Amino acid sequence: MGNREDLLAGAKQCLIERGWARTTVRDIAAAAGVNHAAIGYHFGSREALLTQAVMEAMDELGDEMASRLADVDPEHRWQALIDTFTTHRTLWVAQLEAIVQAERNEEIREHLAAGQREAREGLGGSVPNAILTGLMLQWLVDPDTAPSGAEVVAEIRALKP
Repeated sequence: MGNREDLLAGAKQCLIERGWARTTVRDIAAAAGVNHAAIGYHFGSREALLTQAVMEAMDELGDEMASRLADVDPEHRWQALIDTFTTHRTLWVAQLEAIVQAERNEEIREHLAAGQREAREGLGGSVPNAILTGLMLQWLVDPDTAPSGAEVVAEIRALKP
């Protein structure tokens, strides 16, 4: 791997271990085994690198889930997605931290918007994507009372006229 790839791998590691807000340029450089000046050279800023890292990590998770859920019934599909809130909790939290950063950073906003478009496409529309986002928030804040995949499917079915 080259410095750029090493930096992305280091940034992903830092996002998982430290989160967005607590990850410094020095942390990323140390995890990547490169000089911190390489971040500016390859990405322009810490924020641009972290944005790229979180987007790639979420894409990797999306690809993993897509391959596992291709021919699964809705209840199991929703439960598998919900399970990622535990198995990949730090990644979901990092995405939330990136969303907060997007309020004041157009580049981050553009990357996240592109990710949202891909998520809508992968999940089959805006409503399933909105449900997933809401579930993620519930599971991160109060997992003991958050709904299961079966409950999600039952409630979605109950909404139909």
